[in-house]
Amino acid sequence: MRLLHEFKAFAMRGNVVEMAIGIIIGAAFGKVVSSFVANVAMPPLGLLIGGVDFADLAIVLRHAQGELPAVTLGYGLFIQSIVDFLIVAAAIFVAIKVMNNLKREEVEEPAPPPVETLSKQEILLGEIRDLLQQQRREP
Repeated sequence: MRLLHEFKAFAMRGNVVEMAIGIIIGAAFGKVVSSFVANVAMPPLGLLIGGVDFADLAIVLRHAQGELPAVTLGYGLFIQSIVDFLIVAAAIFVAIKVMNNLKREEVEEPAPPPVETLSKQEILLGEIRDLLQQQRREP
């Protein structure tokens, strides 16, 4: 039971919940980017290259024999995955850059100047105290 309580305390902390939400949104974003690359970006690129469909780009390692399917190395799909990754990585980089700039602006706000609440007598007494302590240290 103790392990269950510890796990519940861990799972209900704010950072874990925020991380889970980020993972879910990231997975959905990844699907959108994959669809964008496969259906929007790669067809015109393939057309520019010479009517190539990247999904069909593959090296045949062994041709089909009877009921056995062909063994292929699908490098076109790999290229699409790399483009997916680069788009997601660029989006994450931009998002982190924006968040860091926002945090920096929050930190750079000047603090209000301290209000002087000490009277002149208190300031003088503090200076006298500091001088007496300094004289005690010097033999």
